[in-house]
Order: sequence, then C-alpha cells, then structure tokens
Amino acid sequence: MNRRPTLLAALTLTAAAALTLSACGSDDSSKSKDNDKIAGADTGEKASASPSESAAESADRPKIDLPSDLSYTFDWPKSGDKEKDAVLADSEQSIKAVDMAIANQDALDKPYLYYFEGEAAASTQKFIQNYVDHKASITGVYRFYAPEVAVDKDGTASLSYCEDQGKAYVKYLKTDKVKKTEVTAKSYVIYHTSLKKNDKGVWVIQKMISQSGSAKCRP
Repeated sequence: MNRRPTLLAALTLTAAAALTLSACGSDDSSKSKDNDKIAGADTGEKASASPSESAAESADRPKIDLPSDLSYTFDWPKSGDKEKDAVLADSEQSIKAVDMAIANQDALDKPYLYYFEGEAAASTQKFIQNYVDHKASITGVYRFYAPEVAVDKDGTASLSYCEDQGKAYVKYLKTDKVKKTEVTAKSYVIYHTSLKKNDKGVWVIQKMISQSGSAKCRP
C-alpha cells in the first residue's frame, strides 16, 4: 500500500527509539483500538471538496468522519467521462477512509475495507497497524494532484496521481505532540493504483505502489 511513505518511514525509523517520529510537521491527538484479520466492509457516505464527489454518492458508500485537524485539496477536476470521474471519486474516498482508520487507530476499520481488496487490503492493514503500534496518527493539509486515469472495457482501471506531503505531519497520541521536519524532495510522492469495478459499482483498489521524491510530482 504505502500511502504516505515519507510519514511511514518516520515511524519505522524510530521504532526502537522513544517515538521520535519525523515526517513534515507541527502538533496534535486521537483514539485507539486493535486488529487481527482482513475482512470486507460497508455503510453510509462522505462529503468532500472534490468535484468528482457526486459520483461517490451512488451505492452504499461508507460515511467518512475525519478529525477537524485534517484537510484535503484534490486537484483532479471532472474529466467529463462518467467512469473516469467515478474512479476519481472512489479513490478520493479511499484515501480519506484510510486516514480515518489511522485516526480511529483501527487497522480493520470497515470504511477503508470497502474500497480495498486482496493484496491492497492486506498491505493497507499493515500500513495502518504500524501507526496503531506506535500510538501515532496524522494531522495537517494534504494535496493530491496530476491524476491520470485509464478505464478498460473489462471493468478494470488504473490511476496514477501525486501527493504533496509538505504540510503533512505525524502526531503522537500519548503526548499530543507533532514532530516538525523540513520539506524535501521526498515530500512529493507518486502513486500508481490498479482498480476493479465490483458488483456494487464501486471502484475498489487491488494494488498500489508509490515512489517518494518523484520528479514528476515536484514543483
């Protein structure tokens, strides 16, 4: 999965130390739970600032309830193609659902499992569990941009996009603190996802890879 690889690297680097995480940041807090296995999920729906949001309102999308210290900019306007816009809308919701699982400290949070399956679900569970194990969450401003979508007739799709982690931070739940770090080339990350349209008409992620310091994503 490796969403936010720079932030995750910060967690990994300090696993042995007394949680001196580094990512790109400032200061904050959250909750906690536990996990054990991968399962499927379901429920309501979530609002967002993206123009592709309306496509995510069909089907029984989970409700995404994020902390007030997280904000997002999705610079991926409607393409004019119904299926491509649906891919963007569901991908936006999947990003937020993973962040909600981190905030909830629950590596089996149902909303994100609604948007992930197979290999992507397994790696995302591990990704979230790393935050849970370190009693860490996220805060800050997240920007996603430069989407490239391709939809095939067989019900599969690919999406690549960039993320600016320059104002994205890891926060420690025990101390309510956030570690501030410098913005570097690694703050700009490119993601490549493989998706499939399921029987509910939802574009679910099956595979995801990422690369920090992408030249394509740097300003």
